[in-house]
Amino acid sequence: MSQQNSRDTRQTRQTRGADGTAELIARLDAADALPAVRALRARGHELLAPAPGAAVADVGCGTGLAVAELAERGAAAVGFDADEGMLAAARARRPGADLRRGDALALPLADGALAGYRADRLLHALPEPARAVREARRVLAPGGRIVLVGQDWEALVIDAADPEVTRRVVRARAATVPSPRAARAHRRLLLDAGFRLVAVEAHTPLFTGPGALPLLTGLVEAARVSGAVEADEARDWLADQRERAAADRLLVAVPHFLAAGVRD
Repeated sequence: MSQQNSRDTRQTRQTRGADGTAELIARLDAADALPAVRALRARGHELLAPAPGAAVADVGCGTGLAVAELAERGAAAVGFDADEGMLAAARARRPGADLRRGDALALPLADGALAGYRADRLLHALPEPARAVREARRVLAPGGRIVLVGQDWEALVIDAADPEVTRRVVRARAATVPSPRAARAHRRLLLDAGFRLVAVEAHTPLFTGPGALPLLTGLVEAARVSGAVEADEARDWLADQRERAAADRLLVAVPHFLAAGVRD
């Protein structure tokens, strides 16, 4: 899949329409506000460690949250996204922020233009994540730092009464993205692209409250639409999750991998 073919990612949503973009923004806002996700984002900023005035890019910037946070840390931050609707929302929220349309595979930047590069929840959307990492290396100056963050779509853990249906639900959702295992490959991708001092961390945000129900509803609905589960299986599975949420027994774990490296 090229960026023009992505259907549910930060980086490309051209065919989604205004309603779809608004729905995605709402989901991203809800996720970004969670303490575990905020902590993961802050850890990425810490590893990027931009010097005052350093040029850094957030590729697949969405509504520009990380761009604003990096600017608050003193960096000269720029956000790139391929979706004009998302960029419009970002510009409305972040007046004065440097937000541009850009393709992760061909950024409109000169060689060595950046001191830092960040991509969060992006590489799974690309059929060839390695190309994006090589492009990141091109736009980074020697000594520049890269930080990649992403969830492992095939490793989602959900406590449920029917494990077989749960496995099908998870597999069906993973099948909707081009590179569901990209996050677990972060270390390899950075090493293969020639980055040095590569380090990787695993973070697993946990969700135990009713706030996770929209996520679970979306998962099982996608599985039903794809034919991975029958309508009655989807109904019963979601009813189980609602009961768990009401009784404070719900648990969802979403493994993420964070990797950092230095341009040689």
